[in-house]
Amino acid sequence: MAAERSRAGRAPGRAGGRRGGGRSYDLHNHVIPPGVVDAISRDPASFGTRIEVRGGRRYFDAHGSMTELLPEFIDVEAKIAWMDRAGIDVAAISVGPPIYFYWLGAAVGIEAARLANEGIAQMVARFPQRLRGMAHLPMQDPDAALAELERAVREYGFRAVELGTSIEGVPLADKRFRKVLRAIEQLDCFVFAHPYQCLAQGGMDAYYLRNFVGFPLDTTLMVAHLMFSGALDELKKLKILCAHGGGYVPYQLGRFAHGYRVRGEPKVNGASPPRRLFKRFYFDALTHDPQAARHLINMAGADRVAVGTDHPFDMGPADPLGAVGAIPRLTPAERKWVFSGTAKRLLRER
Repeated sequence: MAAERSRAGRAPGRAGGRRGGGRSYDLHNHVIPPGVVDAISRDPASFGTRIEVRGGRRYFDAHGSMTELLPEFIDVEAKIAWMDRAGIDVAAISVGPPIYFYWLGAAVGIEAARLANEGIAQMVARFPQRLRGMAHLPMQDPDAALAELERAVREYGFRAVELGTSIEGVPLADKRFRKVLRAIEQLDCFVFAHPYQCLAQGGMDAYYLRNFVGFPLDTTLMVAHLMFSGALDELKKLKILCAHGGGYVPYQLGRFAHGYRVRGEPKVNGASPPRRLFKRFYFDALTHDPQAARHLINMAGADRVAVGTDHPFDMGPADPLGAVGAIPRLTPAERKWVFSGTAKRLLRER
């Protein structure tokens, strides 16, 4: 029944009217296309990962821990049915970090990226009113990443690119990736920056801290490198959406600004002041705390904040639109920006 409702567009009374009305967009929503799953199953050695079956359920290797391959990762109708239940009208889908595959050789990385983009495009084609696609690039080979970017934009019409906040220990701000970022800028796409492997390693092994602490920290490091390297001054129109509320940046920006004033090191590349560059970034509202989300909006502006669900990983909120509705003193104008306005601006939709 859910699938039949989804084919018609959405389940009546669920999406489009919850939590204050208006359409809702989700810019942080993950998939693992079936073609990628099939390729891993056929040749786990080449892809450096594996799919296991336990008790009739499939699991995939998520950086050393086995995570269930839920239907919402691979089955587009299951994804749409969840969106109906959650009240999400439109979701921009991107691959889950465990299948970035930056650690593979270039040839396999290119194959994986093509499979991912073809799979995402097929999902979008099934439900074009509900889904938008984000390109995945083989960043271990910047020239191949350029070619795949151009192909994904030309053939699939993607308007966003998901990138790791670092690439196998190398900051995204590194010069070797500059031509990829420049091409994204010139194509008028935006970057969705999502961590997968924290640059800082010490003390991360216990308590799932690689996610709790490491992911926000890696986003913070990415932003700092992009700021102080001069990359953002060079790429003046590049738009970057940061996952998980922007890591620690919106809450420690004053420290960046103070350090820039009193120290010489942040100015060695002639970078603009941090507060000015902070205004270049966009953020999802996934802070897991309404007061933190309120602070994020105060710092960045509601027109720089969008809904992010992290679906179907367990670090996503149970009620993503309700989490936005719980933000203190949220005005109707702010609600509209967070629910849809910011996303539509980034996706270039009316």
